[in-house]
Parts: sequence; structure tokens; C-alpha cells
Amino acid sequence: MPRRALKQITYSDTFQKKYRYTLVEPEGKNFDPNFKPHLTPKEMLQLGVFGGAYFIGVKNLMPTDLPASWFRGVALSPDHEKHKEYNLFHVSASQSLAIWQQKGWIYNDDPHGWFQWYCRYYLGRRIPAEDARQIKRWNAIRRHIVQIQNNCRKGDATCRPRQRQAVLHWAYDSRTL
Repeated sequence: MPRRALKQITYSDTFQKKYRYTLVEPEGKNFDPNFKPHLTPKEMLQLGVFGGAYFIGVKNLMPTDLPASWFRGVALSPDHEKHKEYNLFHVSASQSLAIWQQKGWIYNDDPHGWFQWYCRYYLGRRIPAEDARQIKRWNAIRRHIVQIQNNCRKGDATCRPRQRQAVLHWAYDSRTL
């Protein structure tokens, strides 16, 4: 079977200048067996995450290394500020980038954080040590899922909306809990 050509990406924004990476896997395929997100990045954006302003510092809030189709119909913040109304559960459920930086959760290749890592991983980029670290962080969010399941009736979106929004930010479909 012929080997597919690898795709090289060069990306720049206010956080990264001429950052280069290679897509080594097909889009949405060949994930680590410990990483089984419920939602694609496009689905997350369509549902409403990060107050409509996850990619602050990026022109039009749409990074050019991600498919434009992911952003069609997505409510993006007109002022580059997070707005809880743009989130699926209409609550604020995320910490600022400054806090993520203070806690050491930001990796240089993905200065916008976990979601940027997930988008690039989904597209086919692999960085083994960083992938393992981010997948470990993703798995740790399950504690919030357990709290929702233990304290809410299944499908009751009014129960623990901040936790539901938070797990949605990590590609878990909290509408089904």
C-alpha cells in the first residue's frame, strides 16, 4: 500500500511566529487508545465553548492552520472577550490563559492551551511526550463527569451547568450525562 504524503503546516499569530508542524496521521484517525473524545473540535465549536473567544490574539478568532469549515456558523466574540452567552450552557466555566500559564499547563507548541493541542492532534500532528501529558490531563477531567453522574438526573442540563460546560471544553459530551 502506498504511503500517504505528509503535510507540512506553517502557522503564525501573535503567540507563534512561523511555527512548523507535520501532520503524520489522517485527520480524526489513529488516536492513542487512552484518548477517546466524545466530540470533534468542530462539534465543540458548533455547540459553544470558551465564550466564543478561545483563540484570543488571532485575527477573526480563527487560526489559519485549522479548517475554516470548523468555524462556519460558530458564534465568535466580536470584541475578543469571552461571553458566557456563547457557551452551550450559558455559564462561564473556564480560567484565563494567564492562570493556565501560571500553573504550567501551557506547552510552547500550543500557546493557546489544551484545545489548540486537541485541534492539531485531531488534524494528525503527533508529539509523543506532549500527547501523553495532554491525554493524562484529559483523563483527569473524568472526576467531574463522576460528580455530574452522582448528583444529577441523566440529561438534566440544569444540574451542575458549570461542570457540564467545563467537561464540554474537554471534548466530553456532557449533554448525554
